[in-house]
Amino acid sequence: MRGLPTPEDGPPTPRARAEIVQAVHVTKRFGELVAVDGVTYALREDEVAGIVGSNGAGKTTLFNLLTGYYPPDEGTILYRGQDITRASPQKRIELGMMRTFQLASTFDNLTTIDNLVLAFFRAHRRPSLLSMLATTRSRHRQEEQITQALEVFELQDACDRLVRHLSLGEKRRLEIAMAVLAEPRVLLLDEPLAGLSESEIKSVLGVLRRHSGRQTILIVEHKVSQIADFVERLTVMHEGKIIADGGYAETLRDPEVRRSYWQIGASPG
Repeated sequence: MRGLPTPEDGPPTPRARAEIVQAVHVTKRFGELVAVDGVTYALREDEVAGIVGSNGAGKTTLFNLLTGYYPPDEGTILYRGQDITRASPQKRIELGMMRTFQLASTFDNLTTIDNLVLAFFRAHRRPSLLSMLATTRSRHRQEEQITQALEVFELQDACDRLVRHLSLGEKRRLEIAMAVLAEPRVLLLDEPLAGLSESEIKSVLGVLRRHSGRQTILIVEHKVSQIADFVERLTVMHEGKIIADGGYAETLRDPEVRRSYWQIGASPG
């Protein structure tokens, strides 16, 4: 078991980055609307990537194709070279791809730590979760992974609080912690910063940074400014197509991004 990183851990050892998830010439239509139009996209091992675009750009549809919520009308989805085009979301979880809302939603009438216990034992295939929770909770509190999750995701003070009493930022951190406890190779986040205050955004990104280089992270956001200091690679979509892909700064300087995303005239240089 790899274990959660702690603040004292050093940076990961650099290694070659193979492609771990690939979408090859994928298209998705909804009636006459072509939401994703012949897109080829790849995620690499342990990179932190972002996809942005205006409303209707196709970013969420592409995200749903990668995670198995929509089947493509055309094209192929691969995970480590294996064709998963028709694989269910649950099968993708088993392979190592985790989307935060693929988990059952948090249990608002349970405490923070109880939610983490359930997530941990569900991920590791322990049976009878609810009955086990009632009889052995104190022992589970000592599980190293759960203890680390409380620390890394800054939830110690909310440990015994009912989830329905958490702030939105705390609840978002809890949802991500529950996903991380499953030890996915690929963590997929669909607008995890939506509705958060500036301080909550800073907190959520802070805990996610601790996983940089330890697993592949894909974050889809509407506002590019929110992930400026987080992603190492940025992809911009417009009208169902990828119009730019590369480093954050170079992507935002792309003339087509200026025209389509920023809706301003391109300037030379």
